[in-house]
Amino acid sequence: MNPDELKHLQPSCRSAALLTSDERIHWLRQERWIQYPRAQRVLDRLMELVDYPPRDRMPALVIYGATGMGKTRIIQKFLRDHRAHFDKKIGRTRLPVISIQMPPSPSERDFYEEMLAAMGGIFVYGTSVTTLRHRIRVLARQLEVRMLIIDEVHSLLAGSFREQRILLNAIRFLANDLRLPLVCAGTHEAKQALMTDQQLADRFEAVELPAWENDAGFHQLLLSLESVLPLRQPSELRDPKVHQRILSLTEGVLVRICRLLETAATEAIRNGQEHINLKMLHSELISESLVSIADRRSRRASAI
Repeated sequence: MNPDELKHLQPSCRSAALLTSDERIHWLRQERWIQYPRAQRVLDRLMELVDYPPRDRMPALVIYGATGMGKTRIIQKFLRDHRAHFDKKIGRTRLPVISIQMPPSPSERDFYEEMLAAMGGIFVYGTSVTTLRHRIRVLARQLEVRMLIIDEVHSLLAGSFREQRILLNAIRFLANDLRLPLVCAGTHEAKQALMTDQQLADRFEAVELPAWENDAGFHQLLLSLESVLPLRQPSELRDPKVHQRILSLTEGVLVRICRLLETAATEAIRNGQEHINLKMLHSELISESLVSIADRRSRRASAI
């Protein structure tokens, strides 16, 4: 097959469509970045924040939405573009962004240890909280850190009210002391977690990643996904009936949409069909691509 016949694919993905079936399925299952406008807007805002000049009250951003809406993937894409690097001119490593997950049982000590680990710092078991905090401040200045990202920030709510207050105070102290923009990500409960500290809450700009609806943005997302699926024929992802079927199966959750199309593409490769159509999206194979999708269909059937 001539690569020129694969114009429905991105140029960088056309060679993948020429591989064997097993090679294409393996390639398909690898994680990769899918460019779409909603994610690009968030990335653009993160770029603005990481370049924000230091001042007394630095801006902050909370990215929130249901589980599976792509928050962590956007953050990982941003981190790949802002990796640690060795500056030959000054002879030391620079780390523009610290990114951690909120510990599942949040405490000030666990939070500081996560930060030190993210910076490559060394600490000894039993080190005092005060010493940990001091090391973070020193190391962050040495590495010229310009942003702190905290993912899964809703885990803060797992702690007691006192633990939440202590940890929020610690976060605010570091953001103030180091003059860093603060970015938090999590479920809708993330906003609730941050609202308990009014001084922090007043700084946050909120960006929601809602469930997808049948609009131009969703259509563009499907075309972006189609352009990276190593199928040798164009799929029927422009069909309004296909749009509605995908939304019906996935409830507009991004991770479900991606898994659904990945499973459909795998089947299209195996059976030689080489494209995704409406009939395929009705199959039991697709409804079982995620437990959440199968469970939803089961609940709907039992309610009838």
